[in-house]
Amino acid sequence: MLALVTGATSGMGLEYCHQLAAMGYDLILVSNQQDLLDTLPQQLSNQYNIRAFGHYQDLALPDAALQLYDWCAQEALQVDILINNAGMFFFHELTPDYADRSEAMLVLHVLTPTRLCALFGEDMKRRHLGYILNVSSLTAQIPAPGITLYAATKSYLKSYSKSLYFEMRPYGVGVTTVLPAAVATPLYNLNPKTQSLLTRFGIIRTPQWLVRRTLRGMFHHRHYVKPGAMNYLVPLLVKLLPNRLETRIWQKLTKQMAAKS
Repeated sequence: MLALVTGATSGMGLEYCHQLAAMGYDLILVSNQQDLLDTLPQQLSNQYNIRAFGHYQDLALPDAALQLYDWCAQEALQVDILINNAGMFFFHELTPDYADRSEAMLVLHVLTPTRLCALFGEDMKRRHLGYILNVSSLTAQIPAPGITLYAATKSYLKSYSKSLYFEMRPYGVGVTTVLPAAVATPLYNLNPKTQSLLTRFGIIRTPQWLVRRTLRGMFHHRHYVKPGAMNYLVPLLVKLLPNRLETRIWQKLTKQMAAKS
């Protein structure tokens, strides 16, 4: 069987590749990091004795999903597991200066995974076999200033995936959404010492821990995976936070960002 992983050359995406390869799955690594694609597929192939294909694709472009699907068809690669993992992150007030990044995030988190689910999902329906995993976020449950667009797009993925779960279920195709809290990956650009400390206290989880639980949920056809106590505690605490206090916190953070710029 063959798994396609987007954002496959680093962080959680790379960990999905390692754990799936260890189970014997062949891989398609999709990434916009050409230098890593030049070496990683062969390394994974040698390490796990599987087939691994690398494909460069900027998934933040509007026609990326169709281009990726067409490439798989031309290469006669039948995708049995689709993992929509590619993502981007920024913490900042939405301003015209962030228009390009905002549009890229909308395409990457909303348009591209929606189209990939439709394209590869239709093939899976015909075969009555397949798994789709969409990577949402804890922030889907806690919209907040500074992550306005990020939380909104992850909320879309959560809602879309739940509906798709019921549409695909009669065809034997699983659709799972994972809502990770903070994960020790390059996405958040944390200081290594800070990241290590937060990981030690369980505030940030390792990709290995998260991916292991996510894949277990996916193969058991769960529609949600919410790993870790933070997924339950943080939304509750945020709901209890008074709007006035949240506004004051945001104002303080805004001043700090302005001082750094």
